[in-house]
Amino acid sequence: MQIRRIKKNNDEISALGFGAMRMPTKNGRIDKESAKEQIYYAIDNGVNFIDTAFPYHGGSSESFLGEILKDGYREKVKLCTKMPSWSVKKYEDMEKYLNTQLEKLQTDCIEYYLIHALGKGSFERLKKLGVLEFLEDARSKGKIKNIGFSFHDNGDAFKGIVDAYDWDMCLIQYNYLDEKNQAGTEGVKYAASKGVAVFIMEPLKGGLLAGEVPEATIQIWDKSDIKRSPADWALRWVLNHPEVTCVVSGMGELDQIKENIKVAEEALQGSLTEGELKLYEEVKDVYRSSMKIDCTTCGYCMPCPFGVDIPSCFELYNHKYLFDEGQSFTYLTRLGGIMSGAESHAGLCNGCGKCVKACPQKLDIPELLGDVSKELGGRGFKYKVKIAGTVIMPIFDLFLSLSSKLSKKSSNK
Repeated sequence: MQIRRIKKNNDEISALGFGAMRMPTKNGRIDKESAKEQIYYAIDNGVNFIDTAFPYHGGSSESFLGEILKDGYREKVKLCTKMPSWSVKKYEDMEKYLNTQLEKLQTDCIEYYLIHALGKGSFERLKKLGVLEFLEDARSKGKIKNIGFSFHDNGDAFKGIVDAYDWDMCLIQYNYLDEKNQAGTEGVKYAASKGVAVFIMEPLKGGLLAGEVPEATIQIWDKSDIKRSPADWALRWVLNHPEVTCVVSGMGELDQIKENIKVAEEALQGSLTEGELKLYEEVKDVYRSSMKIDCTTCGYCMPCPFGVDIPSCFELYNHKYLFDEGQSFTYLTRLGGIMSGAESHAGLCNGCGKCVKACPQKLDIPELLGDVSKELGGRGFKYKVKIAGTVIMPIFDLFLSLSSKLSKKSSNK
């Protein structure tokens, strides 16, 4: 594994970090067997930085990591977690959350402790509550080692926060589509120039730059003499930057971990050629001309008090334009409640705005949900759901019945 050293504290960090926000799940909870196998594999193959946070996986991510990082594995990694800034109302809350997190992680000290989702407004509020003094005190007591922040705001706010304190590190969203979004390239360079270690989240923009991608982008990547997957190209672009210490990737499958480790071993700083960098420009044009909603499926907007599956609504909407494929039937069956029994479509939104306050991308979610409902649902959506339910579900039940009978026959042979 490629190691990148932080000058300020001499920590040697793996170029690839494990993001514990998108671990595999089963029945809505962490699939502990699969997640444990994946994390152990990552550590055994050189990953030494694990990032989590208080709310990840409904608050169970930290506890799960505390359970499995035993038998020598805790000593092999540096843990990073975050103070839930939005829940801090007074100084005592900071102590309460940190002590709870130490207990959940089953550790005496957290190597990297961040203020979660910091922005200009939240930073000013927390400063008045004494957050910087609290963090210094926690470090003097040995509860944390390094102080940092994760960020979702604009470039000017980022520079202001960087200049306000002698931070050890920052965690920012960055990928080849976000060069000018949030902190952006300018912020990456600025933080590094101030001696702040730069860690990256959302290198694949919530999976948008990996897996199933527009055919036009595949044709562009195929121009290269070296064949790589879309995920490889995306990770390689971030790792190419000399200012970047570590790329935190949310990996939910073992194959993803293996691929990402391979990329992190190969993708050295400044290793992309001029010709390869030109390919990125062509690919960016494809995405920018087609993508409608700049959503990373982080899930911060969830749960919706009215039951809307916001990330899925936006995923299907983007899919329609990125792949020039109609998604109305999928939207009907998946979010209309036909298959799941619970409606979660965009039409349920009442515009309360709770999701807007939580969205790191600052999206006008209610307005966008209105677009989704209009284009994918259309007029008479409830009637369509009712009709489709009377036709589709009996066929689906028949299919399951036949499959079950065939399976029994096969097992009796």
